[in-house]
Amino acid sequence: MVKYLDNNSGFNQWNSMQSQQKKPSRLSGFLWWGLLFLFAWWIMGIWVKPQNVEIENVQPVAIEQSNVAKHNITDTDISFDVQGLRVSNVSLNKHKKDSKSEESVSLLSAENNFIELGFISSDIKTPNINTNWEMKSGAMHWNAGSGIQFVRNISTDGYVITISDTIKNNSNREISVAPYVQIVSTNKEQMSSVVETGGVVYANSKLDYTNWNKLNKKSVAYSTVRGSLGFAEQYWETIASIDANDQTISLKKSGDLYFAQTNAAPIKIAAKTEKEINTYVFAGPRMSNLLNAADAKIPGISKTMDYGWFWFFAQPMLWMINLLFALVGNYGVAIILMTLILRLLIWPLTRKSYVSTMKMQKMQPELQRVQKLYANDKARLQIEMMKVYQTHKTSPMSGCLPMLIQIPIFFALYKALLISVPMRSAHFLWISDLAVMDPYFILPILMGATMWLQQYLQTPQTSKGANDAIASTQRVMKWMPVLFTVMFAWMPAGLVLYWTVSNLFGILQMYVIKKTIK
Repeated sequence: MVKYLDNNSGFNQWNSMQSQQKKPSRLSGFLWWGLLFLFAWWIMGIWVKPQNVEIENVQPVAIEQSNVAKHNITDTDISFDVQGLRVSNVSLNKHKKDSKSEESVSLLSAENNFIELGFISSDIKTPNINTNWEMKSGAMHWNAGSGIQFVRNISTDGYVITISDTIKNNSNREISVAPYVQIVSTNKEQMSSVVETGGVVYANSKLDYTNWNKLNKKSVAYSTVRGSLGFAEQYWETIASIDANDQTISLKKSGDLYFAQTNAAPIKIAAKTEKEINTYVFAGPRMSNLLNAADAKIPGISKTMDYGWFWFFAQPMLWMINLLFALVGNYGVAIILMTLILRLLIWPLTRKSYVSTMKMQKMQPELQRVQKLYANDKARLQIEMMKVYQTHKTSPMSGCLPMLIQIPIFFALYKALLISVPMRSAHFLWISDLAVMDPYFILPILMGATMWLQQYLQTPQTSKGANDAIASTQRVMKWMPVLFTVMFAWMPAGLVLYWTVSNLFGILQMYVIKKTIK
């Protein structure tokens, strides 16, 4: 056995290779832990969703036409029609349909779209959709007989509509009524895989989305002490909440219409007393400041702001863009300034990466000498190449650091642009809307050209026929500008603007580093 363990044995050669191999880099360890963290985050996102129960064989919901006359309520931010128990044709006065239109954005304006707020009772007669209310001093009055009267006051505070119902029981017996809300809507948007849209339910302190496609296939129900429900579009949402306990919430589809319904437990009203029941409806833009203010009345509505997985980047980036816009008055300029600020913040990291790239360019002759010397011994070749990298204190992966840093920033900004209501009609130079693609493809072409130039400046030059890791990477990376140009052609113009400015900053940074570092 001794002869197999002498200095020339394969065992000692293998042992030598293992001892000389370079330990895993901190960067690779960071990447593995990052992937593990994202996977665990995804699993937890599924785990903590509020429990719901699928409803089998949902019966079709009949939509009856109301014969009651409509009257309009108008405020600074919002106006809407009231028709008995129903609210519809909600107009957002400060938001236009698009940059070329003078018509305001409208919610629940399609046929048979409305919010119905009423009561169910086995003790007394309750108002229905055809009940004619009497208007007195700005309030709606209806006499149910037997000494029972309903009084409804409707007020607005920004985009929050408050429906305050007072039930006066002047009879000699106790009665009970159960408030309900039904929102009927048409899906006006295509399903989005980027922004959460469709049915929204906040139940048991958890927010749950059921997108339009899922609602086409199944219905869901929830049971909660108090919650909220409604429908969300990319920029707008309609969410309601009854200020009452023990609610049953359901989302379903019938025909071409989608239904969000909630019923609260019966509320008892003693004889010769009255009870006030409040219901709140938010119908407006998905903006964090508005949703946070509405959360005091509608539980969970602040959580409907969809910042995505990288919310810890998206939220401050959106705040920074809005702050810079307040200073410069243009969202395109604000994106450029934000890009420069971000690149300055990560300057030390990108500088380290660029310096490492420059070292790799200078060590190419030595790497090529090692490749020729050990061309027939692959194992020894890898060992000697690792020695070269260790001697120069660099790594073939170090040049990827700027790209890796920008990945979470890229996705966070992408989400921020898609959910930003002010960005949907923001102008910049020839672009009329920074939230949609550049119609002339000018920015994507500039982005591709600057990406190619940046890559050319920081990529080490290798001889023809080189087969090391760097040469293999070069063969793949040379197609990246073309691939990114095609991919970014349909991205929001604001995102392409960010990437283009980031590339230009990288080129300038590489030039400065080359001039200042020997």
